[in-house]
Parts: sequence; structure tokens; C-alpha cells
Amino acid sequence: MGPLQLEGVPSWVEALFASELAFAILFGLCVLEGAMLLRFMPSELVVPSALALIGASIPETVGIVTVAVVGTTVGQFLLFCLVRRAGREYVIQKRWFPITESRLDRFDGWFDRWGSVAVAGSNTMLFVRGLLTVPAGLSEMDGRSFVVLSALGSLSFQSILACLYLLGGHLVVIGG
Repeated sequence: MGPLQLEGVPSWVEALFASELAFAILFGLCVLEGAMLLRFMPSELVVPSALALIGASIPETVGIVTVAVVGTTVGQFLLFCLVRRAGREYVIQKRWFPITESRLDRFDGWFDRWGSVAVAGSNTMLFVRGLLTVPAGLSEMDGRSFVVLSALGSLSFQSILACLYLLGGHLVVIGG
């Protein structure tokens, strides 16, 4: 897989990320990602793309990672609350929820085996980020514990992505 090519990014998108709204837009994208509604962009590309479009100085990187952690945690907490209130069947029946019942059964098993620590661990892993939000929402876990564990896992994930971007020769290529 080659680097993300940003030369095709519309000028209005670049202008938004260069404006004073950049961090608000990033926050919105991260809330969508945390709530499993970001269908047009892989979660693994959010922070590297923000670093490429907003900037990658140390203060900008800290700001981007902070906004990403808070945004994804808010999104996951919203999903946690929805699952707690509406139930597993409701979520599975919704077309926006990106997982099958059999795959969710596997994540239920992870949660049963590892307990609440699985929330933080899964938030650090590619491709399963946030999927333990549903079993956590159905469990007896309180909301505060979920928020802390979700944020810790998101901090780990977003920091790893930022480090890979900064130390790995900029995985995102701007301008070809």
C-alpha cells in the first residue's frame, strides 16, 4: 500500500483545514469515527491527514492528537449510551452499524474474557477500534470507567499514528 496522495484533495477542503475551523472540523470527524459513522475515510488516516493538512510542529501535533482523542472518546461514549438505552438488536439492525452479528459475538467473547481492559486494548488495535463499545454498553460498566478506558486506548492509537507520521518519513504525500 502506497502513501496517501493528497494532491487530489479539493482546494476547499485544504482551505478548511488551513482556517481557524481546522480543529473544529477535526473534532467533528473524530466524533463520527468514534461513533462508527465515519464511512468515507479509514480511521487510520484521520490523524496523519490532519498532520499533513494542518501542520506537524510539536504544538500542532499535540493539539491534533488531543482533539482526536477527545473527539473519538465523545463519539464512542455516544454509541455506548445508545447501546445501553436501545440494546444490541437495535444497533445490529441499523445499516450504519458496520458489523455483523456473528462478528459482534466474537467481540462479546473478548469482553467476557478480558473485561473492561479490553476497551482500552481494542481502541489501540487496527480494524477493531471501538467495536468493544457495544459489549461495554451492554455490560454493567459505568460510563465514567468507559470514558477513561476509551480515552486511554484512543490516546495510544492516535499517538502511534502521529509518531509513525512524524518518524516514518511522512506517510502522507502532499502535492505528489
